[in-house]
Amino acid sequence: MNEAVIVDAVRTPIARGKPGVGQLSGLHAADLLAQPLQELVQRAGLDYADVDYLAGGCVTQAGEQSSNITRNAWLSLGKDYSAGATTLDNQCGSAQTANHMINSLIGGGSIDIGIACGVESMSRVHMGANVMNGPGNYLPESWPWDTPPNQFLHAERVAQNRSITRDMADQLGFDSQRKAKAAWQAGHFDREVMAVRAPAFDDNGKPTGELRTVDRDQGLRDTTLAGLAGLNSIMPDGIHTAGTSSQISDGAAAVLWMSAEQAKARGLKPRARIITDCVVGTDPYYLLDGPVDATARLFERSGMTKNDIDLFEINEAFAAVVLSWAQVYDIDMNKVNVNGGAIALGHPVGSTGARLICTALHELERSDQSTALITMCCGSAIGTGTIIERQ
Repeated sequence: MNEAVIVDAVRTPIARGKPGVGQLSGLHAADLLAQPLQELVQRAGLDYADVDYLAGGCVTQAGEQSSNITRNAWLSLGKDYSAGATTLDNQCGSAQTANHMINSLIGGGSIDIGIACGVESMSRVHMGANVMNGPGNYLPESWPWDTPPNQFLHAERVAQNRSITRDMADQLGFDSQRKAKAAWQAGHFDREVMAVRAPAFDDNGKPTGELRTVDRDQGLRDTTLAGLAGLNSIMPDGIHTAGTSSQISDGAAAVLWMSAEQAKARGLKPRARIITDCVVGTDPYYLLDGPVDATARLFERSGMTKNDIDLFEINEAFAAVVLSWAQVYDIDMNKVNVNGGAIALGHPVGSTGARLICTALHELERSDQSTALITMCCGSAIGTGTIIERQ
């Protein structure tokens, strides 16, 4: 078996997923993903033909995100056509699963150099656009599980199951915004976020015909606990609000993988490796509780415990998802999403798995720590998990 290593990782800023308001909403999804792909190749000093394979995540594969958006993004660079490419839909865990795939392809000797990535332009291709007769109609009439298509209902089920309160959720939403603001002010994101050129809009949301540079996440808000407490819940008698749920967003992220031998031959430093990874099923009734089961599988396979993990990146799809997982494992929240999460930064669903790995890698290096656990809940009652070790 070959050893697969991460050589570099980069992400775009995450913009609001609203046409004319989101700073990346003027970019075709292929052009959005192409920018971090090009950045990785240029940073590593590669020829484009050196890349053997790309695996990318994208949840809503319709319209401009259809027909293998990963391949189309690569071809849109106009540099080389020889690399193979696949686009995955593992719901929110798509780009994390893409990293597992590239790691395995290198480990098995199928490829030497690969890129795992993800993109979602939610301002241009709305969630559910790939379901012909509307969201929910992808389930057959014979479906045996109690799994309505409303994600907010599932978040409330998780909250009720663990006795998570509105105050607890508001505190997590506040902490996410506070951490993200502090991280940007301290320059913690400077190395992982690349500047993107995108069409500009005027105050009325109309294109100006000019390009602007986007180099900062757009979702951060000045939030207070009192302000969060005043927001209406999304579900009747629920605990989640717009301030404690992930934001609809546009963004892309990419991770460059090589065999250790290939990295050495090119004079490139291995920066991390995967210790273990998983994709597991979870109870469809508590559809968003996948991180609990994924973390159990990671610890079982690796022999590690929470005490062996320096940093945790768990996707903030909803506050209750994080709080449920933290309750089960009695996690020190000072180690969790230390630079904020999707409540503050945003959640371009097909790319977030790669974004979390990118963020974890750079934070391990910045804080001089060793191991990070990344986990996500996913639609269709799935949990994804990865433990990476800094090299």
